[in-house]
Amino acid sequence: MNTVVTSKEEILKTSRELIRREGWSAVNIRSVAAACGVSVGSIYNYFESKAALMSETVESVWHEIFHCPEDEAALQDTQTCITWLYRRMEYGDKQYPGFFTLHSLGFMGEDKSDGRRRMQETWRHMSEVLCSVLQRDEKVRQDAFTQQFTAGKFADLLFSLMLSALLRQDYDPAAVLEIVRRSLY
Repeated sequence: MNTVVTSKEEILKTSRELIRREGWSAVNIRSVAAACGVSVGSIYNYFESKAALMSETVESVWHEIFHCPEDEAALQDTQTCITWLYRRMEYGDKQYPGFFTLHSLGFMGEDKSDGRRRMQETWRHMSEVLCSVLQRDEKVRQDAFTQQFTAGKFADLLFSLMLSALLRQDYDPAAVLEIVRRSLY
């Protein structure tokens, strides 16, 4: 057995693969160690507990699903960005069936505050990206936003609609795109 793991990312990648093949219940310290070909102690060198491993694995899944696109055109305007986000939601659901529902509901307990914090950080980052795209979008009317109705508040509203779509497994952005067209253009 190889007792040296080359990186934390290798462990997280192996954890993601286990989830794809066998589901969330397959991820634990022993199964990840076996899949990596290392001792259990080697995993503990990188993660202090199963909860830490799961928390960072969840964060790495979110990152894989919603990492910045290689094609920057996806972030050039609001409609293209929303369409890209919905495509990524669909990709995430196919790669990690039930992830959005299980993850959102699974991190609501007291003992899972780190996972909940990581999920909320990811959501905040995604909302900030959407806000940034809204502010740069040349198609947005000059008077679309006010002091009370800011680009940030609109981004939060759009993001809430997207989170709702995630839970419903509705990957058609048409309704959200219509809201954008009617509200901003």
